[in-house]
Amino acid sequence: MAGQREPVIWLRPEQAPVGRPAERSRREITAAAVELADREGLDAVSMRRLAATLGTGAASLYRYVATRDDLLDLMTDSTAREYRLSAPSGDWQADLLEIAHQARQIMRRHPWLPVLVVTRPVLGPHGIDLLEHLLDVLADHPADPAHKLEAFAVLNALTALFVQNELAASDPSSQRRSSYLRHVAAAGTHPRIAAMVAAAQPEHTSHDRFATVLARALTGVLG
Repeated sequence: MAGQREPVIWLRPEQAPVGRPAERSRREITAAAVELADREGLDAVSMRRLAATLGTGAASLYRYVATRDDLLDLMTDSTAREYRLSAPSGDWQADLLEIAHQARQIMRRHPWLPVLVVTRPVLGPHGIDLLEHLLDVLADHPADPAHKLEAFAVLNALTALFVQNELAASDPSSQRRSSYLRHVAAAGTHPRIAAMVAAAQPEHTSHDRFATVLARALTGVLG
């Protein structure tokens, strides 16, 4: 039918039905793309650059992955293989925070990942396994299924935003902004900013803030 959208890549054949036999797998191509993005950033990931990394022609990659967007979806979903999911403990909040702490570690290993989680969330086979685990954790929770799905989205999005801020904090421009904020606070012309800076507790670690904010958000979503 004209205008009908292509199904997600996981509902399409691994390789175009015509042409030479497959020489590579999607998993191999995805792994190479992830390694390239980890090393040089997401902007470095193009079909041409990836083909050169794999020692093949760009045209041949299109037999496996139709577009760069498909490749980005494969990359995002592949990172969900890195979770180590234990049986639910009976404490849903602790179990969800454990998922979030793993998500944070995964996103820090792949600094390109948070922006994709926020701007183009995707749910492939590995993400489906993660969602199934979350629903298993919340099996006895009285929240309705829609709110449980919202909790999954909130967990992913908040973790991604937190990691983005965490990574940005090490950037020199962020350090300059923090220095200026302290200067403004010391000047005494903006009392509320001064009070906020003075109230900041050095011992209140980013780990603590992460868990506290996420727990509040999940509790709010699930009721």
